[in-house]
Amino acid sequence: MAKPTSQPPGVLPKKGAIFCHWFCVFLLAIAASWEVVSFFWPLGFQGALDSALISLATIGTLVALWRQLPLQNIVTATLAIAVIGGGLSALGARTALPFGPFVYGATMGLQMFKTLPWAMPLVWIVVVLNSRGVARMILRPWRKNKKYGFRAIALAGILVLLFDLALEPFATLVKHYWHWVPTAIPVTWEGAALVNFLSWGFIAVLMLLFATPVLISKKPRTKSGPDYHPLCLWLGGIIIFATGCAAHGFWLPVMVDAVIGIVTAIFAIRGAMW
Repeated sequence: MAKPTSQPPGVLPKKGAIFCHWFCVFLLAIAASWEVVSFFWPLGFQGALDSALISLATIGTLVALWRQLPLQNIVTATLAIAVIGGGLSALGARTALPFGPFVYGATMGLQMFKTLPWAMPLVWIVVVLNSRGVARMILRPWRKNKKYGFRAIALAGILVLLFDLALEPFATLVKHYWHWVPTAIPVTWEGAALVNFLSWGFIAVLMLLFATPVLISKKPRTKSGPDYHPLCLWLGGIIIFATGCAAHGFWLPVMVDAVIGIVTAIFAIRGAMW
């Protein structure tokens, strides 16, 4: 009689998962360290470093999911997020909807169809999937509640909004990835229209409504502890944003980033230890 396995078909084998996971973590830590160094000592390969950082963050996110879910599920969810996020980002650059008027800068790298920087779909993948992971950590004590799924999606949307709140000053004032065009409404956050943050949160919820069904394992699994990888990646981004803003003297975003990071970490760790 065949011995039952706790892993669903298509999931990365345990030995391969451990190696791939820690190899990605190692490379991502190196890239993140160089990124922090570049805030104080400019490097001659900054563009390549930025590209490597977002690429490694994407790969690390997907490998972490592959330890739990079949590859075809991950590909389906990733494509949905990339297409929706990339399509709306391109629409926003053309029409100012739904984020408000902005223009992508040259530092974002090669643009597809002269509209969408290649990295933007990857940014959406990293932010949305890791925000979902952090939301699941926070809500771990209530995972058996009937409304857990909808609460996780809503909380993930809020976490995406908060992540973008930290990202915007870094992206516009430090890296010049994009530039906001002033409007008749003077209320902004470091130049970014307030509708931008609401749009990020709403779009994330929309993405997860499509993607969540394939991100849920249909096979029974042995009880396991919480996955800290999404929290580490999510907080790592916040730390990089805060460090970059601090190096350039933008102290208000630094304080906001610190509050966002500390409060999120407290709730996530509390949920994980439940």
